[in-house]
Amino acid sequence: MIRKLDKPQWRPFLDTISKLLEAKEAEIEVASLDLGDQVQAKWLPLIGIAYDPNDDVVEVALDGLDHMIHRPREIYLDNGASGLTSLEIVDADGARQIVKLKDQLMLPAPTN
Repeated sequence: MIRKLDKPQWRPFLDTISKLLEAKEAEIEVASLDLGDQVQAKWLPLIGIAYDPNDDVVEVALDGLDHMIHRPREIYLDNGASGLTSLEIVDADGARQIVKLKDQLMLPAPTN
């Protein structure tokens, strides 16, 4: 189910969801008419997602990468059976930044 998140909800929702997504990995795809579709990050551990209304920027913090989306216009949430599966953030230029989420693979504990 896809739903649009209203702008007043951006900061509190992203702050809350960041705490719940600690064991997730993210892939970031940017889709625009100018660039086509490009993968910016491929399945890196997610540190958090935040919106700063003062600078009007969404930050997607991954292990080793900070992806900044300046002047976002819209945020859409895609919820699957297991919860949030992706976010789509449309920036001021109309580019779609798609953040896909999945659970990190948990390796079994080593046995001695």
